[in-house]
Amino acid sequence: MTRVARSPRVVFCAEGAPADPWLRGLADVLPDATIDAWSADGPPADYAVVWSPPDRFYATQPRLKAIFNLGAGVDGLLRSAALPSDIPLVRLEDAGMAPLMAEYVVQTAVRHARGLDRMEDDRRAGRWVPRRSAERSAFPVGVMGAGALGIPVARALGANGFPVALWSRATKAVDGVRCFADFGQLDDFLATTRILVCLLPLTSETEDILDRETLGRLLPDAYLINVGRGHHLVDDDLLALIAAGRIAGATLDVFRSEPLPGDHPFWREPRITITPHCSALTQRSATLRQIADKIASLERGEPISGVVDRARGY
Repeated sequence: MTRVARSPRVVFCAEGAPADPWLRGLADVLPDATIDAWSADGPPADYAVVWSPPDRFYATQPRLKAIFNLGAGVDGLLRSAALPSDIPLVRLEDAGMAPLMAEYVVQTAVRHARGLDRMEDDRRAGRWVPRRSAERSAFPVGVMGAGALGIPVARALGANGFPVALWSRATKAVDGVRCFADFGQLDDFLATTRILVCLLPLTSETEDILDRETLGRLLPDAYLINVGRGHHLVDDDLLALIAAGRIAGATLDVFRSEPLPGDHPFWREPRITITPHCSALTQRSATLRQIADKIASLERGEPISGVVDRARGY
């Protein structure tokens, strides 16, 4: 548990999520705080813990010191015109998601490199085709995004024998990983990549970044793993490149509309593997500890990490 100097009030508002486990968890880690589930006529709070709150939520909370988002991506919150511009918005930093994301991406990359996706095609067709595994060096992986998830994913891929490159807006240095920075080096990054992993934040600059031009610059028989946001990918461009044989296939965990509509052509493309936005779900205990520690720091007047730069979108 985390002790704070006084008794702040914390309000929880997460549409579509059961409130009781989060309320009990917040009470456990912040025993000196008053914890409320949001209601339109409830008392104003000092801090908010939210996921996809309705626009009317903000009008009922005039004294907030900070808003904590139950996720690393804040694009949904930033799209709301009702979001106050003068209140710090704090995103999750890892909160137990990095090992899960690394596991998901590594097993997906290994599955493709070992040809297990093609063996599944053989199984459906009733074909017995022994396939020799290629060397990992034939499958250089490029990770887009060098944040709390991107860097651990890049390291895990390297530990599993893949050559790894990392692309981000700012220059990074990661041992054993070739790093590229900003759009001036994007083409060079893509030209070295056969398996592309997207872990970018969604901003005005990164929306639709996985289009025909970007994907077409990858090495032949490239493979896409999108675990960032659905709006990074231009769906029709991916389908066209797969049909043309330019892209070997994809594993997609995020989509423009979720749940993915039943009539979406992704369902009918056997070279696309679909998972229901579950690559790295928020881990409640780690999330609660992180939020509690940051509230305690703010109450002491100390700076915290994870505050969103609204101009950059993350």
